[in-house]
Amino acid sequence: QLQLVESGGGLVQPGGSLRLSCVVSGLSLDTTAIGWFRQAPGKEREGVSCISSVASLTNYADSVKGRFTISRDNAKNTVYLDMNRVKPEDTAVYSCAKSYTCLPTIRADEYDHWGQGTQVTVSS
Repeated sequence: QLQLVESGGGLVQPGGSLRLSCVVSGLSLDTTAIGWFRQAPGKEREGVSCISSVASLTNYADSVKGRFTISRDNAKNTVYLDMNRVKPEDTAVYSCAKSYTCLPTIRADEYDHWGQGTQVTVSS
């Protein structure tokens, strides 16, 4: 059964760091692209970052470029999102999902098999 499970969320102070994990089961990670999305209360879901199945091509939303890094460990079937220099506006539920490719514009309607999400709160 194909399943994506996120973890690593929590409370972090502004300027701090956090690592999110997306564990994929039921599918080999090297056959799929994975994207990270976030949704804050009252706002639309936003594509944050994605990584391709091969060559580790990555893309980022302008709002996180230079602060967040996406990576993958195929041996662990896990994709990571390293969040650095976080800001209060990064507060949201972060979810991962799979797609056939990682495009510069990270659109939710091109992804499926969503995880349940993990809450990230940036506050002092």
